[in-house]
Amino acid sequence: MATSPATAGSGDAAADVGLLAPVRAGTGVEDATGDAAYVRALLDAETALVRAQESLGHAPAGAAAAVASAAADTARFDPRALALRARSGGNPVIPLAADLTAAVAERSPEAAAHVHRGATSQDILDTAAMLVAAEALRLILADLDRAATALARVAAEHRDTPMAGRTLTQHAVPTTFGLKVAGWRSLVLDAHDRLTTVRAALPVQLGGAAGTLAAFAAFAESGRRTTGQDGASDGAAARDAGPVLVEAYATAAGLAAPTLPWHALRTPVADLGGALAFTAGALGKLAADVLVLSRTEIGEVSESTGGASSAMPHKANPARAVLIAAAARQVPALAGILYGALAAEDERPPGAWHAEWQPLREALRTVGGAADAAATLAEGLRVHPGRMRENLDATGGLIVSERLGAALSAGLGRAAARKAVTDGAARAAREGIPLHEALAQDPALAGVVTGDELRTLTDPSGYTGAAGPLVDRALRRRSEESVPE
Repeated sequence: MATSPATAGSGDAAADVGLLAPVRAGTGVEDATGDAAYVRALLDAETALVRAQESLGHAPAGAAAAVASAAADTARFDPRALALRARSGGNPVIPLAADLTAAVAERSPEAAAHVHRGATSQDILDTAAMLVAAEALRLILADLDRAATALARVAAEHRDTPMAGRTLTQHAVPTTFGLKVAGWRSLVLDAHDRLTTVRAALPVQLGGAAGTLAAFAAFAESGRRTTGQDGASDGAAARDAGPVLVEAYATAAGLAAPTLPWHALRTPVADLGGALAFTAGALGKLAADVLVLSRTEIGEVSESTGGASSAMPHKANPARAVLIAAAARQVPALAGILYGALAAEDERPPGAWHAEWQPLREALRTVGGAADAAATLAEGLRVHPGRMRENLDATGGLIVSERLGAALSAGLGRAAARKAVTDGAARAAREGIPLHEALAQDPALAGVVTGDELRTLTDPSGYTGAAGPLVDRALRRRSEESVPE
């Protein structure tokens, strides 16, 4: 018998396993952004803080090791139980800090006194979010590298493969498939560069109760008095203890050190959201083109393994492109929430900060899934030059009317050349003949251009402009930085 939502228990029955989000299901970024990953990051943030304090002499030797040992017992920190207990305080750090303190106390009561010491919940949760983002971006950047490498290969292979350029859904002038793919790759590299920059700037959060770092100064001053140190110079050192600790915390966590606590200054999250939205859109362009070009009546590309239909066995749907296109429509809305959280009141905001948690995670995992799908799509993309040529010839040469107009103007003048091409196009359509044959029947062109010249002028493959050199130029570009370890 099916279990109703009302009676579903904890554990697997309550887990979000990606049933409605196949774009990220089973990917590395799904694991890197799951509840267990966030709990691990919260514990890492707490451990890094004690490690930083110990490095400055603000916690006893061995305290960080005791905290790390307790944090390694992950079975003790059940995400579902923490979530349920988080409802009373509004965030999961409160119950997690209590559980971690109790676990450390079993090993070292002295070290337990330094768990979460001086920090506020937002310090730990923001730092954990940045740790999760750093790992997710590492995976996303690796997939973007894969996609860029595969697209470079396809662009080079099809540098001179002619196809119809389409504007406002209609044939415009010829282009090459290599140039189209080079454009996809350019967007992928743009996304890679933006995410690389954002990742390098992801900061720890440490401000204490209201962003003044006052508690850490108080702890430092108290420590000096306990050891018999005092005086104005020692007081100044105590006031500097907070900023010094931020630097040590950043080093311990492997993140950047912010200039100011950013409890209500949400630039890091907004920048991350913007870069993720750009990446989703960049991958969405690739997907949108693949979806158009893989239509049955166009058939110029196809995915290596098409998705099956539940009702129509003959179909091979471009499933990866579909999932990427869906992601491209979702992430900008998620980024909008993150931008909205910039309007955060006071020194620590009620609601604005809390509103970021789910949208940020969904943006990371959705873009991660899209990047994985894009890399696989690019690596297995099937190109059908024969269909590209058939579609180029579908208008019987009309796709190069621009070229004809320019070529005939030299002998006829601009107005007369335009009339000749317009009349020839109408004749070709009326009689069902190629454009070059229709033009050859025009007395006005006698002595101006030969039949062989007309045949050459109406060959679409001869009118791709600087497509080849543009591909070469685009392929010389590399991403700003290789994927970080």
